[in-house]
Amino acid sequence: MSYTAEFYVTSAGRSPVEDFILSLDIRTRKKFFYTKNLLEKFGYKLTQPHAKYIGGEIFELRFKGTEGAVRVFYFFFNENRAILTNGFVKKTNKTPAQEKETAIQRRKDYLERKDE
Repeated sequence: MSYTAEFYVTSAGRSPVEDFILSLDIRTRKKFFYTKNLLEKFGYKLTQPHAKYIGGEIFELRFKGTEGAVRVFYFFFNENRAILTNGFVKKTNKTPAQEKETAIQRRKDYLERKDE
């Protein structure tokens, strides 16, 4: 089975995660697209060091950027779609609770709007 990875889009038509990816330098962006391609190839089977389940139906893509460890959160929808919700450069060993909460809220918003 192949998967697709899509950027979350707000009800106003913005994609904060795409904006984040575009803000990265070119080398880090290439690493993101390499890791995203792995996600599209392996889906749920993608594990560390490239991906990790962090709870609340949320997973993270993991790769190193020039500024440090980069994380992009995502969730699965309809078995074969991964929705990328938000990203950040990790500054400490602990994942910021606010970033995980953002991913959970965007998942909830996405699912509610898909039911419309």
